[in-house]
Amino acid sequence: MKQYKGYFIDLDGTVYAGKKKIPAAKRFIERLQEKKIPFLFVTNNSTQLPRDVVKNLSENHDIHVKPENVYTSGMATVDFMKADKKTEQPSVYIVGEIGLKQVILANGFRLEADHPDYVVVGLDSDLTYEKLSEAVLAVRSGSRFIGTNPDTNIPKERGMMPGAGSVVKFVEYATQQEPIMIGKPKARIIESALQKIGLKKDDVVMVGDNYNTDIKAGINAGVDTLLVYTGLSTKSQVAAEKVLPTYQIDTLDEWRL
Repeated sequence: MKQYKGYFIDLDGTVYAGKKKIPAAKRFIERLQEKKIPFLFVTNNSTQLPRDVVKNLSENHDIHVKPENVYTSGMATVDFMKADKKTEQPSVYIVGEIGLKQVILANGFRLEADHPDYVVVGLDSDLTYEKLSEAVLAVRSGSRFIGTNPDTNIPKERGMMPGAGSVVKFVEYATQQEPIMIGKPKARIIESALQKIGLKKDDVVMVGDNYNTDIKAGINAGVDTLLVYTGLSTKSQVAAEKVLPTYQIDTLDEWRL
């Protein structure tokens, strides 16, 4: 096993399974902390702020980290727009929840529905036809169209509910405009996370349970990958893939730092 200077780690399915704890993940995080190895939880969830993720980990899974250890697709969206912006205070129309709006507005962007510079579409549990209509009209008038992540579904107690990607697809279909997609499996979120952690591609490994998001993101970004079979992907599914993860393990207890 290669010795890595930093780790990118998925959350649901890797660190916990919904409300269920994964004890090996807690031990893995504590080993990283003990050895002072930098890590980021790289998540497609744009609805929460880092402090919300930290609170959930602490209260429900007895894993104690800092907000600086969390990197969401919302944060990666902000970093993309900050690098791309052409004006001093760019305008943005947001389809998304309060966590996404707060992280965007806290970084100097202003809300605007009429011809904004950017339209950002993420998961929104209070989605309405009017919100989607405003997004469609803005994109059709020339606003840059950004999707926080392409997740088609998210697991909930009721079953597999529509994810952010489903909302993005509505706007894409109505505008015939392909979005700039930020989250996993796109390389953008990994490339942005590398800048945040201050390490090179060869120095980090992407750890996750989902081949189609976590592992593909690492592959697309040229980063080594570690698939742990505690979540979505199965060994038979992964065996059929043309490009395999760099490493495959049954539990994070197997991984030596």
